[in-house]
Amino acid sequence: MKKENVIKEKSYAFALRMIKAYKFLTTEQREFVLSKQMLRSGTAVGALIREAEFAQSPADFIHKLSIALKEANETEYWILLLKDSEYISETSFSSIHTDCVELIKLLTSIINTSKKSINK
Repeated sequence: MKKENVIKEKSYAFALRMIKAYKFLTTEQREFVLSKQMLRSGTAVGALIREAEFAQSPADFIHKLSIALKEANETEYWILLLKDSEYISETSFSSIHTDCVELIKLLTSIINTSKKSINK
């Protein structure tokens, strides 16, 4: 039986949400700049997590996840801008933002745990 990888699954689902949000923003709202930035950083999170799976060392693993964390943080910035500029509703923002913050917390936890295990 294959063990589930929560961060991998959640980051993939988040990337799909970013793609759907991008489609909505470009077709319905005619917004192209902020949405493209959100799409780029939002999908990069999962790609970096996938890269970390085959890291060459524990330090490389931490490094790749740290970059994923930076991308998640950047994604949060673009989502906030889209909400505050009224391109997305408060309801849409709340749902996407909750997922983004959850990824940030998971990544932070994994990075901290990994750093502790290296320092032992």
